[in-house]
Amino acid sequence: MRPLPRQHLLNAALVAAFGSVLTVWTPIASAQASGQAVVQTFNVNVPSQALGAALNEFSRQTGVQVFAAGDVIAGTSSRAVEGRLTVDQALSQMLAGSSLEATRTANGGFAIHRATSLPGAQGTLPTVQVVANAEESATGPVNGYVARRTATATKTDTPVLEVPQSISVIGRAEMEARGTQDVMDAVRYTPGVTTNTYGPDNRGWEYILLRGFDAGVTGIYRDGLGQPAFLPTYYLTEPYALERVEVLRGPASMVFGKADAGGVVNRVSKEPGERVREIELQYGSFQRKQLAFDVGDQIGNNTDLSYRLIGVGLDSNDQDRYPDGHKLNHTRSYIAPSLRWQPNATTSLTVFGEYLRNNTGEDPYFLTQNYVLYPIKVGDYSFGQLKQTSSAVGYRFETALNDNWTLRQNLRYSQIAMSRRVVWANSLGEDQHTLSRIARTWNDPVDLTAIDTSVQGKLQYGSVQHTLLLGVDFSDQKGKQRRFIGAAPDLDLFAPIYGQAVMTPTRPMSNLAQSTRQTGFYAQDQIKFGENWVVTLGGRHDSVRQLTDDYLNTTHTRQSDSAFSGRAGLSYLVGNGWAPYISYATSFLPNSGVDANSEPFKPSSGKQVEVGVKFQPAGTRTMFTAAAFDLRKTNVVTYDPTTGEGRQIGRQRSRGIELEAKGEIAPGLNLAAAYTWLDMKVLNSADPDEIGKIPPLVPKQSASLWLDYLLGNGLGFGGGVRYIGKRQNDEHNTTAQSGVTLFDAAVHYERGPWRFALNISNLADKKYNTICYHGECYQGTRRAATLTARYKF
Repeated sequence: MRPLPRQHLLNAALVAAFGSVLTVWTPIASAQASGQAVVQTFNVNVPSQALGAALNEFSRQTGVQVFAAGDVIAGTSSRAVEGRLTVDQALSQMLAGSSLEATRTANGGFAIHRATSLPGAQGTLPTVQVVANAEESATGPVNGYVARRTATATKTDTPVLEVPQSISVIGRAEMEARGTQDVMDAVRYTPGVTTNTYGPDNRGWEYILLRGFDAGVTGIYRDGLGQPAFLPTYYLTEPYALERVEVLRGPASMVFGKADAGGVVNRVSKEPGERVREIELQYGSFQRKQLAFDVGDQIGNNTDLSYRLIGVGLDSNDQDRYPDGHKLNHTRSYIAPSLRWQPNATTSLTVFGEYLRNNTGEDPYFLTQNYVLYPIKVGDYSFGQLKQTSSAVGYRFETALNDNWTLRQNLRYSQIAMSRRVVWANSLGEDQHTLSRIARTWNDPVDLTAIDTSVQGKLQYGSVQHTLLLGVDFSDQKGKQRRFIGAAPDLDLFAPIYGQAVMTPTRPMSNLAQSTRQTGFYAQDQIKFGENWVVTLGGRHDSVRQLTDDYLNTTHTRQSDSAFSGRAGLSYLVGNGWAPYISYATSFLPNSGVDANSEPFKPSSGKQVEVGVKFQPAGTRTMFTAAAFDLRKTNVVTYDPTTGEGRQIGRQRSRGIELEAKGEIAPGLNLAAAYTWLDMKVLNSADPDEIGKIPPLVPKQSASLWLDYLLGNGLGFGGGVRYIGKRQNDEHNTTAQSGVTLFDAAVHYERGPWRFALNISNLADKKYNTICYHGECYQGTRRAATLTARYKF
């Protein structure tokens, strides 16, 4: 019998994985349908505090209504509760030692009253509701692995089930379970996403593809505001400061303006409001040492003010090292204070600040010959380094104008100072072992102002409900390039000597200033017909102006672009958690530069048709999604292989299928599973040999499965498998990297205020190359273990 090809084996494994998910969930659903009792447990973590505040926090975490009379709970403190518990168990522990008890009410909630200890006692005092059924906020914590609401897809607080486009939300609980250390770690178990395309990068640069298109330059957003790179100056993100990471796949220009066709990654920050007290210590492979803290609370009693303060200190080495044993070091300092004023339920102002300092070695490049990577660094630690500091301030304001209309404004001003020095390989001498090298420096600061103002209205005509959104956003990015080049000492590959003196280069390569302004006007209407049909319509017009002053060549260039982008979607809420949908969306991305005739390039544009279905079973914390899409990008700038001239005749197509399953599929058992089949091709290019080929870096298939199980005694185990399919090394598809399968593992233990966790990525220490782009190979992430101790107080 012939063995099955790898692709068939992969498909069979995925069917088995998703089938097992449905098999586990089906008995639960059947039991609910038949009226059998299903005991639901929750991850509860409520520190000791005033009982009223503790009940509020408990309701927020579980979504369970709790009722109490104010004079019954006055002056009473709660016991700390933490662990995987039923509602009865959690409330029993919280009230232990008091004269109070909790009983079920007719509506499925709980009532707190004084225990009846005397015979013939005549009932209890009347109860008043002090906490409501806590519904998830679109920007707040995710309860478990499944988010029910999002603001990324529509800029409004919208149920995920009603979004007519693929979106995945990774919450803090899931990030902690998998031991996330950067945003690429956070999204690597997400369908349609390819990360670490150039291997690990201790500089903090993120390499993310969405549906085959680059999202690391224009697809990065923080709290809904763009952070476009001014290459090679990137906005760095500290993952400990994030509440959730949201991946919106497919064209998103109707919501965000300029962005590539594949989608955007929106990082949502932790915010003040709830009481938070935690300190975290990490130690791991490559001498990783990190100390972090997160504290927040109301300021005083009966006040409108709350605060949050997050801090991180990191000192770690990279997995790479020089032949003489020298290691690449990485240090980071981070502080983020925020303050919220909320005088009533309809008005809030959150003011925030952020400061990050990141210092790293700068030499990720190994010697590569004939697609073979050798353990010889081509740079020198005596010279290579990257120093970057960034700071940001801003605010988020929201107020209700009346019962139907709400005004919002979101502003962020940020600055980056980036200094980079590196030694690069130049050419190999005739003796085939003397490598000539060059030294280069960058001093590329950038600052960015971004502001988004909108009004949202709720209107209803009979059974038709409208959620209207009208807004304008503006961004102004100013960057400078001051770059130099010079000679560096040769390197003998047979006997490499590092620590050599390298003169700071003085020959200018670039000296320019560039400003990019974007103004966008947008309108959106989410129309709900009765209880089933949801129509999402939106349009946007953007104007982009870019000014470039080249001081070396004494030129001044002005380029202006404008574009309309839109989205139309239809969702049908069948009931029982099912929601099929169909949508059409467009995108645009300005291109800098000119062609051979000195004509400025037009913006690249994307358009996509997507059909899919979402299934979120009622009463569970699970979600299953499937999507099929056809995505096309036009006006791609490609280059003539003979003359090197840029020509805007390129077209690329990306179509595929994405499957995702997430949530608590059994008490204590959480899952995150994904599968992607991607058919990507070049349809037109200045180089005819590229037509019909697959762009480099993009795997045709990828899959992942993560399971985490928490026992009743606080002990838990987790494990994951990731498959990254075959990737092409160049545009002509002459060579490729074969698929690779990687394993991750975790073990964690929670008791009282303590949580201990051991996370291991690439458990088998698989050695592989992420890519050998035109023969230059980049090593994949080696095995790394991290031990984390967290204390909540």
